[in-house]
Amino acid sequence: MKIAFHGAARTVTGSKHLLTLKNGKKILLDCGLFQGMGKDTETLNGSFGFDPSSVDYLVLSHAHIDHSGLIPKLVKDGFAGKIFSTPATKELAIILLEDSAQIQRDDTKFINKRRAKQGLPPYQPLYDLDDAAKAADLFEIVEYGNWKNITEEVEVMFTDAGHIIGSAAVHLRIKEDGKETHLTFSGDVGRYNDAILRSPQDFPYQADYIILESTYGNKLHDDVTGTSDALLQWIEKTCIQKKGKLIIPAFSVGRTQELLYALNQLELEHRLPAIPYYVDSPLSREATEVLKSYPEYFNKRIKKVMQEDDDPFDFKGLKFIKTVDESKALNDLPQPCVIMSASGMADAGRVKHHIMNNISDQKNTILLVGYCEPHSLGGRLASGAKEVKIFGEMYNVVAEVGQMRSMSAHGDYDDLSQFISKQDPAAVKTLFLVHGEYDVQQDFASRLLRKGFKEVVIPEMHYETALT
Repeated sequence: MKIAFHGAARTVTGSKHLLTLKNGKKILLDCGLFQGMGKDTETLNGSFGFDPSSVDYLVLSHAHIDHSGLIPKLVKDGFAGKIFSTPATKELAIILLEDSAQIQRDDTKFINKRRAKQGLPPYQPLYDLDDAAKAADLFEIVEYGNWKNITEEVEVMFTDAGHIIGSAAVHLRIKEDGKETHLTFSGDVGRYNDAILRSPQDFPYQADYIILESTYGNKLHDDVTGTSDALLQWIEKTCIQKKGKLIIPAFSVGRTQELLYALNQLELEHRLPAIPYYVDSPLSREATEVLKSYPEYFNKRIKKVMQEDDDPFDFKGLKFIKTVDESKALNDLPQPCVIMSASGMADAGRVKHHIMNNISDQKNTILLVGYCEPHSLGGRLASGAKEVKIFGEMYNVVAEVGQMRSMSAHGDYDDLSQFISKQDPAAVKTLFLVHGEYDVQQDFASRLLRKGFKEVVIPEMHYETALT
């Protein structure tokens, strides 16, 4: 049996890990889109590093695009097997992949207009709406806590990872040559004090091999309970004092709902400023409805809030933007407002246009509320860049750039350590660190070795090794 790492290897995006059994059957764990990798993004997304038609099954940990976004291309290039996921992940993935295809279509039109003026050949999207629809037909749901046979040799179980609705740690029970091997892939691990979701669940067994995310493997987050206060400070500073617009790049799944919940809390406490609040993402509206349909995944705190407020994601002044024309009209609004829009790394979608149209005014603020890959537009803004390229043109960064570190849906090193705390380190043959920047992973690997793990490996792109 072999494992190969074709994404999220010494970087935080493009999650893809390919398991090959002794009999030749192949199981792919996640199939994510690379995002924010600068000039390398197109090349990385154009080649899987393996033959898609050779993959027999796909197991999807959760719906975020950096874990699911290349599934339609996988199907387009020959994959025809089943895709196993939790029910909520299936719902979210289908709408996310359709949205991704639409964004590629719209961005391609915009980019190709400029390429034509420069005499360059047209850019081709990775996949289209038909490919996304074909992928949707391949999903098969598995409830949390139930073992499901993938093949005669392999069973899968999902446990709640507490990252977004439907997110799961993937547990595989593999039988070969009369021997049973347990492998766990963490997916993305959430926080143990998340504002909305339940805490990550414990492993159902002792693992022989662990594939563990490490996004914040050397950091501690700010206290999540201060989110509403911090958000209020930015609203008052930008919209009340400077009379500007507060632009918040936010992932449609997870981060947008956390923002809405925090703003709703301010309204319940009679502290929410009376200005317009816009969510400019049709996907965000759909994702919010999916979230509300799974209240059993909520933590006790939000369930208590719902005893007094039946919709903790709605409040006075909130409007969801639907059409492109409505989105464009936001640029001409003269009054202060808050605009929340995808994507979270600001590298695609409507928020990129909002940043382009507001970055040159010192009254405005671009507020980053989650992890941004260093090469992404959000990452460059976070690093203090004075000039950034947007849709092929350079813009001076005149607007204020702020960050809120309390809203990450990824666990910090304390959360990650707690996630694996009930495992016997001496019994784990190898722990693989994925989904993290290399310097962060090196720090986290040292910490894990001190905890007693015998072998901690940080695979590079396309690294392959045998699992004995």
